[in-house]
Amino acid sequence: MVNFGNKLRALRTESGMTQTELARRLNVTKSVVSYYELQERTPSPDVLIKLAQIFHTTTDYLLGVEHAKVLDVSDLTEEDVRFLLVTVETLRKKNKQ
Repeated sequence: MVNFGNKLRALRTESGMTQTELARRLNVTKSVVSYYELQERTPSPDVLIKLAQIFHTTTDYLLGVEHAKVLDVSDLTEEDVRFLLVTVETLRKKNKQ
């Protein structure tokens, strides 16, 4: 079973965000974020959706239903997206070696 709290903590720290900063963005207290990370509380569906938006991922990823990360490219040009796709494929090939 995926530990939601560990996943949330990892996403938060990868983003360089403190518990206080995340709490502010979620409109909750720092202790609530701490409870989520310690698995002492479960976020409501609304908070789960906000978390997915903040970390540019899906609720399924946060809940461990899917393992793929999502990259939001909605504000990039088509040329930028093509560049990223080529880069991703190059990295996948490199990592398979």
